[in-house]
Amino acid sequence: MLEEVERWLERRSWSVADRPLDRLLAAKHGTTVSVVLPALNEEATVGDIVTVIRRELMSGSVPLVDELVVIDSGSADRTAEVAAAAGARVVHRDAILPRIPAVPGKGEVLWRSLLATTGDIVCFVDADLRDFSADFVSGITGPLLTDPSVQFVKAMYDRPLAGSPGQGGRVTELVARPLLNLHWPRLAGFVQPLGGEYAARRSLLERLPFPVGYGVELGLLVDALHTVGLDALAQVDVGVRKHRHQDERALGRMAAAIYRTAQLRLSRGHLVRPRLTQFDRGDDGFVPRTHDVDTEERPPMVEVAEYARHRRVA
Repeated sequence: MLEEVERWLERRSWSVADRPLDRLLAAKHGTTVSVVLPALNEEATVGDIVTVIRRELMSGSVPLVDELVVIDSGSADRTAEVAAAAGARVVHRDAILPRIPAVPGKGEVLWRSLLATTGDIVCFVDADLRDFSADFVSGITGPLLTDPSVQFVKAMYDRPLAGSPGQGGRVTELVARPLLNLHWPRLAGFVQPLGGEYAARRSLLERLPFPVGYGVELGLLVDALHTVGLDALAQVDVGVRKHRHQDERALGRMAAAIYRTAQLRLSRGHLVRPRLTQFDRGDDGFVPRTHDVDTEERPPMVEVAEYARHRRVA
């Protein structure tokens, strides 16, 4: 590990316990915080997450979070209804920036969420978390509220798989971590580089391009490094993350999109073939199934005219 990264780990890796809520509230000083939950068919978990955030971080005694928005990206279940009943403002992905037709993908939803929120700090939380703790939100917003030099904060945590601690995050260990260590070794200190829980200053996010699909976490992390430097990035230990795990085929598609995102950032010249073939066993043997790999990216939000008008109104 680079000496620079070792020093970064000492200076920019914290625990949620390092910043109690009373300290965060004292440091808030009018800074507004928006929490965004991107959601697709998450009726089983989204309501509990919204309830915890509203009860523990949006009360009169603990007004840490100013805005809680669930962005529904076309759920076929009761996700929107459950989230609204729990107290979130629910916005459908397609209602945001309708001039640009939406494409499927988590990154698309996160990019559009900048137009649906107003906070100075934007905190992203996946909507499939179980046994959710408000520490996920307070932990990653804490450094941004208390240290003006910090711009981007990732959560770190244990990810149990099938009852075994530390076995989750297979794409992280097999794809993302090798890519980062080989090509962006200054990011080798991030425990969960692909984690969906992170917070950043709006002034940074609005300057970054957003890969529309699975590559969004790696893309934002790499681009944040190049935009503001390693010392402006940080991570906070928030404990344990429990969520729905993807099957191996979905993980394969995720891995391909992440590799593609990395490859785009390594060179804007020759590109690898953006398709992935996987195999299902059929009655007559193995059947190939070919999928397009997410290749589209959305531009920095500051380049979108509607966003400029939205910010003037806000």
